[in-house]
Amino acid sequence: MSAVPVLVAMSGGVDSSVTAALLKTQGYDVTGVTMKLWGGVQDSGCCSVSDVEDARRVADQLEIPHHVFNFGDDFDEFVVQPYVEAHTRGQTPNPCIECNRHLKFDKLLRRATALGFDLVATGHHARVVDTGSGLRVGRGADTGKDQSYVLHMLTQEQLSRVVLPLGDMVKDDVRALATELGLRTADKPDSQDVCFIAHTTGGRQNFLESRVELTPGQVVDGSGEVVGSVDAIELVTIGQRKGLGVSGVVAPLYATNVDVSTATVTIGSRRDLVVERSPVRGLHWVGRAVHGEVDVQTSAHGSTSLGSIEDGEIVWAAPTSKVAPGQSVVFFENDLVVGSAIAD
Repeated sequence: MSAVPVLVAMSGGVDSSVTAALLKTQGYDVTGVTMKLWGGVQDSGCCSVSDVEDARRVADQLEIPHHVFNFGDDFDEFVVQPYVEAHTRGQTPNPCIECNRHLKFDKLLRRATALGFDLVATGHHARVVDTGSGLRVGRGADTGKDQSYVLHMLTQEQLSRVVLPLGDMVKDDVRALATELGLRTADKPDSQDVCFIAHTTGGRQNFLESRVELTPGQVVDGSGEVVGSVDAIELVTIGQRKGLGVSGVVAPLYATNVDVSTATVTIGSRRDLVVERSPVRGLHWVGRAVHGEVDVQTSAHGSTSLGSIEDGEIVWAAPTSKVAPGQSVVFFENDLVVGSAIAD
């Protein structure tokens, strides 16, 4: 019986390197691919020229084929431009989620099908779980590295063709295995930042102002009195503390509201960020709707809070911090993704 052909997305990091190694050991017919997504300046993230070279050399070590797919135009259309537009609306986007949605598990999956691959594998720390009533994205064993939040959008058809070999491993064991196998990426640091934002050339502000005109804004307190200013309203997000142009204040102050239409940032205390309900849009359940409390995660590396969904809002079991508009909100039951929405 011939081995099952699997295409492994190799970003040049340790996780995807070990993914390829594990699948080869398990008897799959493994081919590596690195997606060339961003052609601009970068100093962090993944898929730079050096990352492509790391992936290629790991593939050589494992004696598997390696290819590079250029998805630059799709990346610009589905990730970069929506990122810029979200900021002009005063929203906080998550480009990694959109890259997964449109590139890794759509464009790449369709390319894999056309080339005759049965499966696509990635190095995400998450699991594909068969519940008996459908497939679900499950949390990875390493709670500190869990990436189920950024994979919440995967459909049943996609999940049936996705392999996540690291879901039951903790990161220390991944690195230990990479070291044991002599992989050149064993000690490579994890990517942490948005891959198309270069901090050495001005970071997010420089990136955005090269594409759109940024708008100076005023900072007001809870009574509406002007107490400061910001260079660009588009750069401020709910919960932000630094860079609000307010001096001489002892108690910590945070951005509690951002109104792009009037170029106004409202600031307040930590207490002013606490809410009992949070509006959402685009509510989607995986399978049946959940009527009752679920664990709600509102950022990629954040903790969860209990809440239920009523009339387009999350009703929190206990008051919690405001969710920045534009953020994905993911619902879990027993560590399985059961639904999602977007903070409004």
